[in-house]
Amino acid sequence: MNQIHQAFTIFLSLLVEALPFLTIGVFLSSAILLFSDEQKLIAILPRNPILGALMGSILGFLFPVCECGNVPVARRFLMKGLPTSVAIGFLLAAPTINPIVIWSTWVAFRDQPEIVIFRVIFSLAIAITISCVFSFQKDSRPLLQPVLVKQLNRVMAHRSNNNPASTPTEISPLLQSGTFWLDKPGQLVTVDDLSLMAEGVLPSPLVPKRSQLFLENVIQELRELGGMLIIGSAIAASIQTFVPREIILGLGQGSISSILAMMILAAVVSVCSTVDSFFALSFASAFTSSSLLAFLVFGPMIDIKSIGLMLSIFKPRFVLYLLVLAAQLTFLLTLAHSYFF
Repeated sequence: MNQIHQAFTIFLSLLVEALPFLTIGVFLSSAILLFSDEQKLIAILPRNPILGALMGSILGFLFPVCECGNVPVARRFLMKGLPTSVAIGFLLAAPTINPIVIWSTWVAFRDQPEIVIFRVIFSLAIAITISCVFSFQKDSRPLLQPVLVKQLNRVMAHRSNNNPASTPTEISPLLQSGTFWLDKPGQLVTVDDLSLMAEGVLPSPLVPKRSQLFLENVIQELRELGGMLIIGSAIAASIQTFVPREIILGLGQGSISSILAMMILAAVVSVCSTVDSFFALSFASAFTSSSLLAFLVFGPMIDIKSIGLMLSIFKPRFVLYLLVLAAQLTFLLTLAHSYFF
């Protein structure tokens, strides 16, 4: 009974620390979803692959979406004909390089500010490097699922005919949130309405209608991400309570074993990047700071939840390449950190 009580106490403490940041992140991303101007954003993004890699990697600072919302945004970039490097940069960096995540990491590790700094540096370095690798892929269609290839072909055909009108496959908005994880593509009716309003096809709604859409998105985001937070907190509490301390310390103090263990844990647990710093903090007494960095860098890029979303857009081979490259770079950077810092 003492162990169960201890596990429940740790579980509640993680939730109490993380929920405010999760809520702030959801409200902010929902506001951006409703009130941002997609067309202006698309117009200013560079077509140059290298500049696109850099811009895509830092774009998440302006649009704080977690690893649930970044995949639909990357899809929209590709459907608009932007370079592959822009989409990949945003896909990998946005869940970490945004003000909410940086703030929550600072609050969790205020006694170790170097973790905040290295998390940002490593995430940017990995995103830009992988984006530059894929910048050699001038045509994104070989990377996409056949359904999206057909959509992209239709978009390109319209452009070649100088027809600026949007096709039915283009009406989903750029800054979709985690609701893409809950619903099938094409069934987000309220979101499509927003896109049609931006195109001038539908009149702008009254304030109560817009407020209703905002609240619906907040509720769906909290339902999805809150569930992941609860599962992740329960796993963290269970590991700390029921796994023998000797095993945790044995894994946590080795330079290589600790990094690998935390990378695997990050991929399996799939905690939202808005609050994953509090999850990592619960292992700070047993694991090295380099392994905590591995968790904080790798998890937002690649986890079970995001892999499922990526496979709805990209071919399995591309997702495998992305996973392997991200894992290798994360391991090498954090291993170097363990020896030099």
